[in-house]
Amino acid sequence: MMSGTVSSWILSSARSSIILQGKGRWYSICIPNRNKIKWKLLFSKTCPSPAGSCSLDRTFSFPKAFRHTSTEEEHFSFQLSPAQINDILRAGELSHRTLDLTGKSANSVLRFESNQLASNSPMEDRRSAATCLQTAGMMFGVFDGHAGAACAQAVSERLLHYIAVSLLPRQSLEEIELAVEAMKPVRPILQWHRHPNDVEYREIASRYFENLRVYWQHLLDLDAEPGFSLEEAMICAFKRLDSDISLEVQAPQENELMRNIALQVAFSGATACVAHIDGVHLHVANTGDCRAVLGVHEEDGTWSTLPLTRDHNAYDEFEIRRLKREHPRSEEKTLFVNDRLLGILMPSRAFGDVQLKWSKELQHSILENSCDVEALNIYQYVPPNYHTPPYLTAEPEVTYHKLRSKDKFLVIASDGLWEMLSNEKVVELVAGHLTELNMQRPPLTFKKPVNLGYMHNLLLQRKSKGLASLDQNAATHLIRHAIGSNEYGEVEPEKLAAMLALPEDLARMYRDDITVTVVHFNSQTIEDYYRSHQ
Repeated sequence: MMSGTVSSWILSSARSSIILQGKGRWYSICIPNRNKIKWKLLFSKTCPSPAGSCSLDRTFSFPKAFRHTSTEEEHFSFQLSPAQINDILRAGELSHRTLDLTGKSANSVLRFESNQLASNSPMEDRRSAATCLQTAGMMFGVFDGHAGAACAQAVSERLLHYIAVSLLPRQSLEEIELAVEAMKPVRPILQWHRHPNDVEYREIASRYFENLRVYWQHLLDLDAEPGFSLEEAMICAFKRLDSDISLEVQAPQENELMRNIALQVAFSGATACVAHIDGVHLHVANTGDCRAVLGVHEEDGTWSTLPLTRDHNAYDEFEIRRLKREHPRSEEKTLFVNDRLLGILMPSRAFGDVQLKWSKELQHSILENSCDVEALNIYQYVPPNYHTPPYLTAEPEVTYHKLRSKDKFLVIASDGLWEMLSNEKVVELVAGHLTELNMQRPPLTFKKPVNLGYMHNLLLQRKSKGLASLDQNAATHLIRHAIGSNEYGEVEPEKLAAMLALPEDLARMYRDDITVTVVHFNSQTIEDYYRSHQ
């Protein structure tokens, strides 16, 4: 149980931990669980960015009105009111319901709900959601950044476009190319579903578009119709984007700002999990340790869990065997050190991280010709036993699942959630949340004639039954339980308040950034599909 005594212990343990002077701030090395730290960084550089450089401090962040910046503050408190707790938890909420022209959902995706909670400052997680406009389907992505937010930011903006382009038929690609050549407007490929605080690299958008254009020109140069299967399209898109990230930092840039962004993107990293849903066809592409889990409502009324991804890390035997096949036998004992790739990185697949992909000579050549890499927060370190790069790949593992009417929802989340909750607990919480919402949301039965007073009374009845205090967003419900539950699975208000009030110099020791997207399926649409295909 989280008591005031425990809250005081957290604070005192932080203040009494070993403190080292870094550049621009103090750093603590009191780390209860090193497995939660992806990069073994004792010093993270926080020098002010020089003029013309790119600072990611402007990226997605949540209200800090109730969050301390340091444990050294004189009037430090873990006290938050219920309203303040809800404001913090719900700041990143995003939801969207799919409807056709009649107001009904003919899509197999009924709706989705998403949320984020920062631990790092700035937050290193990103998310994406979009409807495909020139092909069928919807896509949802979660991206977990490390060594900075730059790579996750770039991948979240670009990857869904690369997948969508990979799926376009030759005729559509030709129409797009002709429009660009004639400097005419290009018909959109995706309709994005974004949170108002989601940011974009507008400074480099034109370069990103040009490289996407080079990709579709490559597809047009193929002798025949590209004809990718969805699995092939996702694999090709992941690998091509990672290749572009690597090449962009090696190519001349128009100005210092674009050069600095390219450097930050390439020398940071990101894992990625993307789901593509078209009717009953669900494909999940995963690179790294984000995770996708299906919630299944069995005929006997129980709920079961169907994982659609594997964590790519040192705990996965398939990954260990893959890396041993790709490198000489003399390196078998140094591939993983302390359960990290080359002793550095927890995930064994990721975008960016060119430190684990390039030769030593190429790294040195790029960095020696760059501006002040310390100001750009670029982590420079060549590990021992670095002999046969690349050691890291962005190639995803793609899983296909044909949706059934008993498949009710899909949860995609960064490892910040899975470190706190098991697959089974996540499905149990979402299922319970759906049940509770349905129980507390009785159908509105109207007596004719309907007037405003009658409607007001019905809404008051709902509110009196507690509906107003319940999280409407399933992702928020999961985050609340992830950081506020005790050993019995119950949310303790004091523990929740303490975890949310943790200052920036302490929060990362107790929790990671958390990003969650819950996709709810339309069982009626799925049943209709099977009836029409009997």
